[in-house]
Amino acid sequence: MKIYKFLSLFFIAFALLIVSSCRNNDDEDIQDTTPGNLQIKFENGFNNLGNIVLNQTTQTSSNGQKHQFSTLKYIVSNITLIDESGNEFKYNYNNPDKGAFIVDQAEATGGVVYLNLNDIQKGNYKKVKFGLGVSPQAYLLGQNGQGVFWDKAKTAGMAWSWAAGYIFTKLEGKYGTSSPDTEFMNHAGNMGDTTANGTPDLYREITLDLPTTARVSKDITPSIHILADLNQYLSGQTALTLNTANNMAMGSSQHLVNVTDNLSKMFKVDHVHND
Repeated sequence: MKIYKFLSLFFIAFALLIVSSCRNNDDEDIQDTTPGNLQIKFENGFNNLGNIVLNQTTQTSSNGQKHQFSTLKYIVSNITLIDESGNEFKYNYNNPDKGAFIVDQAEATGGVVYLNLNDIQKGNYKKVKFGLGVSPQAYLLGQNGQGVFWDKAKTAGMAWSWAAGYIFTKLEGKYGTSSPDTEFMNHAGNMGDTTANGTPDLYREITLDLPTTARVSKDITPSIHILADLNQYLSGQTALTLNTANNMAMGSSQHLVNVTDNLSKMFKVDHVHND
């Protein structure tokens, strides 16, 4: 009888120990705020032709104009993740040296350009937001406040003089009616201090819903795959036609304002992997 009571007490104590251990582990999981990492993939293509091959893939615009790219680059900055409660995690916001990237189709691997972000706050994220270009606030930090990225942009051909600033989007190639045989260069970006200069602000922020929650933790590095439909360039919300008046446009003319507005609508999240 004593042995029975002893065994009963032993099993009860053992069960309580297991429950307590599980609760402690659960509490540790909840309280563990160790940051994780995140990967963002940009895949540039035409909506009906797949990945863009420079100097090869030819698209026909809604106005019947054939065009192809020899250069396709744009700056992405101020990446922000928005969680289930609407809280925002801003990744090196207005800090180009650490938070700005150049998406260059010439550097794509298998049609994809990879951005790897570290020290991301643990969380379950439902949306991603990012800037196309560099914000006026970041530019006004001055050249010394972003020397690393400025040098990188200059090397990549994504900047004018400091007084002029960054090239946000750089599209070059050929266009034509029956075949793409006439060169074009459209370089869009802010011209210095837009407020002081009275010039258009071409910086745009884009917010995208994630089809699957991105669960960032020390053990999970989500990958967000973004598709960019360059058909929006000439066939977006404003249908555009390249001609001798705009085929060598640089700066922030009305044509390039239209180009920027079109391109800001080209992004969508295709899928999210939580690995």
